[in-house]
Amino acid sequence: MSRRPVLVVLFDGVQSLDVTGPVEVFAGAGRAAGDPSAYPIRTASPDGGPVRTQSGLRLLPDTALADAVAGGAPHTLVVPGGEGTRTPDPALIDWLRTHGPRARRLVSVCTGALLLAEAGLLDGHRATTHWNACDHLARCYPEVEVDPDPIFVRDGRLSTSAGVTAGIDLALALVEEDQGRDVALTVARHLVVFLRRPGNQAQFSVQLSAQTACREPLRDLQHWITEHPDADLSVPALAARVRLSPRHFARAFHAETGTPPGRYVDRVRLEHARRLLEDTSRGVEEVARASGYGTPEAMRRAFLKALETTPAEYRRRFHVPAR
Repeated sequence: MSRRPVLVVLFDGVQSLDVTGPVEVFAGAGRAAGDPSAYPIRTASPDGGPVRTQSGLRLLPDTALADAVAGGAPHTLVVPGGEGTRTPDPALIDWLRTHGPRARRLVSVCTGALLLAEAGLLDGHRATTHWNACDHLARCYPEVEVDPDPIFVRDGRLSTSAGVTAGIDLALALVEEDQGRDVALTVARHLVVFLRRPGNQAQFSVQLSAQTACREPLRDLQHWITEHPDADLSVPALAARVRLSPRHFARAFHAETGTPPGRYVDRVRLEHARRLLEDTSRGVEEVARASGYGTPEAMRRAFLKALETTPAEYRRRFHVPAR
């Protein structure tokens, strides 16, 4: 089995989960594949000294960055994020600028994308980062094509992921590419995470991406909509449930959630249909009815508008067969 050395960059203010998440995935993949040396993992800080994570945890690296590449470039170079990316060490940026292009795979987790961008390694590439840093990345590095929605983006040898746990999703995708689905699934089960959240999955579910209403009746209604996507979710029907006039309800819902009720319903139904297509073998017609679309054609139009793909193609790409 071929060896794929992994080098993880450490620095003061690093997010500890950005480091340990991918490390656990790669280490677990070696064990699952029957070869613990499949992913030799090393960590390195600029001077080889200990670093303090943003949570206060102290990490002791294996070596200094200069020595980490003495024997050649790593197969996979992982650059985590954290508060330390706000004022990065110039020596770290210079090292990334020199050695980043030499790695077979260049991976960032969370705001580690800001370090890659500062080193010029994201110019001309599509990338993502933590939702709270996407505007900053786009504004400060206009040569980067920033996509704020996916949990990870792969652009050739370059892979960037969203906040914290998305680094685990990306690492699992890389392991699946290297070792196959069974190995990745074994690691996911061991870590008690989903094997596959597809890279184009939004960083937030509908309920997380919309604000939660302040008033209890509207907040309860949000949960009810999520649990009943196949119900009558027209504005008059929803207004009646909270005992408001349709006009007053539409204004109040938009003001408190930041989303018009019709758009909120559309997103709930799309998310519900995607989940059924990914996780069940129910027919397209049944999925359409259960998700409130009524007909497969209505669901097809919604998928084309929002995802630029059909339900059938979405299932082909992301369905997980029952084991």
